[in-house]
Amino acid sequence: MSSADPVLDAIVDLVDTTGFGALGVHVLVGDDAAEHHRAPDVRREVHSVAKGVAALVTGIAADDGLVDVDAPVAATLPERCTGAGTDTITLRHLLTMTSGIDMPWSPTQLTGEQDLAAAFLARPSRGRVFQYANASTYTAMRVLERHVGDVGVFAAERLFVPLGIADVTWDRCPRGHVAGGEGIALRVAETARLGRLLRDGGVVDGRRVVGAAWCRQVLGEQVRRPEAGPGYQRYGLSGWGGPGRLWRLHGAYGQLVLVDAVADTVVTVAADDHAGADGFAAAVADELARRFPDR
Repeated sequence: MSSADPVLDAIVDLVDTTGFGALGVHVLVGDDAAEHHRAPDVRREVHSVAKGVAALVTGIAADDGLVDVDAPVAATLPERCTGAGTDTITLRHLLTMTSGIDMPWSPTQLTGEQDLAAAFLARPSRGRVFQYANASTYTAMRVLERHVGDVGVFAAERLFVPLGIADVTWDRCPRGHVAGGEGIALRVAETARLGRLLRDGGVVDGRRVVGAAWCRQVLGEQVRRPEAGPGYQRYGLSGWGGPGRLWRLHGAYGQLVLVDAVADTVVTVAADDHAGADGFAAAVADELARRFPDR
């Protein structure tokens, strides 16, 4: 039995006791992995876990000197930055959701003919105010595209291929740009490789894919929101701090990548249970803290 097996058994027990609608669970402890499926093991939309992909490919480009994440977006998209205050927004602000632009998500946001980046940047900025928005990540990828070319191709070549993940497509808007904050389908074990990359500081099989400092920012506090509820008070460059000592990538309907650095563990979940995700993540955090006390 590997060190991951008893942890997987405990997580599956939590699925039973909480009633969480998990479809697949993958557990990585150190180098040991184990997984359990309650539905066919197929690729499923990971929703906002794609924001982690967007952050990672941005970090790869920044490490290569292809883009400056702290340069004004207006330097790259001057024709789009027409809203008041948008001239000071940077790529980092877009990834940390601190552009101060309010544009709520809608299911038709990426299906119309409008230029979503132009529509987003035409709205006024309220300064460095946190405002979670898919349009923010989409616009970030429009900025990145100007520096690396097609972001979907760049992500495939520089992120997914090194992770051993083939034939990944990224949904696109009618104008042909990647969706950014959504639109990627992966198997649960493939999603787990993103978590492992972050846990291991950007290295895969001895090969550096992205810088360690960048990984610490993806799952590390960039924004503090004391007014928010548990698990939503800290935000990184796409990752949420909490519950407990976890950091997580969190997609709609319970797509979870839960990274516990103390336990050297990543728990990855594919699910169809939006309402139950926060409670389940908290139960996993408690279980890992019990099994792997703080050193």
